[in-house]
Amino acid sequence: MDQIAYYFFNFSLMSGHWPAIGASFLITVEMAALTILIGIPLGLALAVLRLYGIRPLNWLIIFYIDFFRSIPQLVIIVLVFFALPYLDLVISAFWATVLALSFVLSAFAEEVFWASITAVPAGQWEAGRSSGLGFNQTLGHIILPQAVRMSIPPLTNRAIGITKGTALGSVIAVPELLNVTQSIQSNVANPTALTVATVLFLVLFLPLVLFTRWIEFRYRHAGR
Repeated sequence: MDQIAYYFFNFSLMSGHWPAIGASFLITVEMAALTILIGIPLGLALAVLRLYGIRPLNWLIIFYIDFFRSIPQLVIIVLVFFALPYLDLVISAFWATVLALSFVLSAFAEEVFWASITAVPAGQWEAGRSSGLGFNQTLGHIILPQAVRMSIPPLTNRAIGITKGTALGSVIAVPELLNVTQSIQSNVANPTALTVATVLFLVLFLPLVLFTRWIEFRYRHAGR
């Protein structure tokens, strides 16, 4: 037990490193929040665009979805960071990570929204149109509210899984939580910094996990 305490809970070694850890945690929170704020609305927009049945556009959307669902997140982060400069688009490592993860999240979110939209009974469309509403009005007032509600549980799970990829930003030197704590671990020759990182990741993601469980519980009991 003494060795475990020394190697994993030796917080005295963290003296002087807390400001760097705090700053890296805030960067991780910002990246996670931006990924969700960009990825989910983009996924919803793509799902809505597919409803209009514009064949060439739908082909592009499906290719986009399949591409970003198939490629590992790490590869996409590296591609965005190192390939965009060849197109005269130079962005920071922070934004390269956020955009890469947002693209991935949007692809999965589109599939979730699309499945929810198509799960709404056809009678709902017919009822809206027969009451004098146009296509867009039926979509906005009747279909989307139901689809978004159905999407919340699976979408929350997917968002948690993808936003944890912020740690992959360390590959392109983003000073996020895992990158900074790994550097501290190397400097002090002790893994206590990773224990701190574990606790902070729990602080960030555990509330989302509990929220997902609560949502799933409500939906399960609402259906009875």
